[in-house]
Amino acid sequence: MTQSVSFRITHTAEDVAQTLTALSQRLIKIENRLESLELQLDRQSSETSAMPTDEIERLNQVDRMLTDCRDLLLHSEPQLLEDTPVDMSSEQDLAA
Repeated sequence: MTQSVSFRITHTAEDVAQTLTALSQRLIKIENRLESLELQLDRQSSETSAMPTDEIERLNQVDRMLTDCRDLLLHSEPQLLEDTPVDMSSEQDLAA
């Protein structure tokens, strides 16, 4: 009976040791992955902050130009409809 209990304790201890080893390996993989992601994030943020100021200024100018164009289009649409002459011949064709 003592031998059976001893075997179970030994077997259980081996299972716990294997589980602990597997969990430790997973933890190491997760820590490595986290470190890799942190490095990648740092690299991306440094690349973003390293954008030349002249390029930022050009992008701001393009943005302003697009905004101006959008405003012009929004404000000119009613004028285009008012300024367009109505084709009388097509109205006469419809009436006939």
